[in-house]
Amino acid sequence: MEIEEVQKLAEKCFSCKAKPCKKGCPLTNDITEFIAYIKLGEYKKAYETLLDTTILQPVCGRICPHNKQCQGSCIRGIKGESVSIGKLETFIGDMAIKEGWKIDKIEGKKDKKVAIIGGGPSGITAASYLARRGFEVCIYEKHETLGGLLVHGIPDFRLPREVIKETINKVLELGVKFKLGQELGKNISLEELEKEYDAILLAFGANISSKMGILGEELEGVYGGNELLENENYPTIEEKTVCVIGGGNTAMDIARTINRKKAKKVIVIYRRAREQMPAEKEEIDAAIEEGVEFLFQNNIVKILGENKVEAVECIKTELVKVEGDREKPVNIEGSNYELDMDYVIMALGSKPESNVLEKIDLEKTDRGYIKVDEKQMTSRKKVFACGDLIGVKSTVAWASRSGRDVAEKIVEYLK
Repeated sequence: MEIEEVQKLAEKCFSCKAKPCKKGCPLTNDITEFIAYIKLGEYKKAYETLLDTTILQPVCGRICPHNKQCQGSCIRGIKGESVSIGKLETFIGDMAIKEGWKIDKIEGKKDKKVAIIGGGPSGITAASYLARRGFEVCIYEKHETLGGLLVHGIPDFRLPREVIKETINKVLELGVKFKLGQELGKNISLEELEKEYDAILLAFGANISSKMGILGEELEGVYGGNELLENENYPTIEEKTVCVIGGGNTAMDIARTINRKKAKKVIVIYRRAREQMPAEKEEIDAAIEEGVEFLFQNNIVKILGENKVEAVECIKTELVKVEGDREKPVNIEGSNYELDMDYVIMALGSKPESNVLEKIDLEKTDRGYIKVDEKQMTSRKKVFACGDLIGVKSTVAWASRSGRDVAEKIVEYLK
């Protein structure tokens, strides 16, 4: 964006003393203050303000569900259009990269070492805050590049790879080390790390797609959206009909990616109404503009075929109020119908890799997440966990917040 446009967007901010936008931000960014600095043309101070709570300015500025978080809490949005907080954060983050503004250290070097398993948003954030406090940090990542979900879960048309690279480079400039191709339970173990490090953080996320538990899920041609985005091992899509089940940003990402691979038709099936979709409005609009079809208030009840997917059986739903204004989708009896289909992709949320968790001796919750105490420490001394592994909300901002919080807990523990 040009400076003139940035200033116009910034001038819309009322600089509210109550700061509802800050309360709506998972990272509690001081939004009114960083925008106030933008108004004054003091862009580096705006960056430094954001740096107090986030290192992912150019990332979160682009991909956060702003309308459900900071912008959704903006007072201007009550009677008009909210302040474009995401665009302003992106501008500052991009300027920081262009101008080479660093992440400054807060404290001097300490003789304590921390290992972080997982180089995604929570791991990278935790690494930065620990390194800023002077601790020696090494990230262990199973892939051949750092970034986790940012690289292996969000398409580059939404989040350019160069932005991710430059953002991570800022963290590495703090002295953070990393080892790639290292997977817990495969070529590294907790026992080995415990001998070398003073604290260990598990931050490898949860990227196994949840299933519906319906007949036909075992057929050839049924895929998990998370795995497809992570491994990019797509089947032959060209001139095929594909349905995506779900209504979040992952569903939009996979639908738009599949559509770009010249599918004959891509249909998103969502059991609630459009306005109830957790995906960002802009992402839904973009998908529709690109030719993705939507079936709102429809649900899939069965996948049909001999050995591979041939069709899906759907049913229409109606929204019934259950508590207060909350509505529950209920199947309409007798409204079943079939759609010819080549592939079915599940994008209904994710869970931790059970095969990895089984290899580490840690207490789990009833829902299968790693159990932690109020200090975010697991049942194993000096082993901490954060992000998706402990059931934190599955957005980049919440993952980053969890990484920042656990870093503070680790600092307290090491002191």
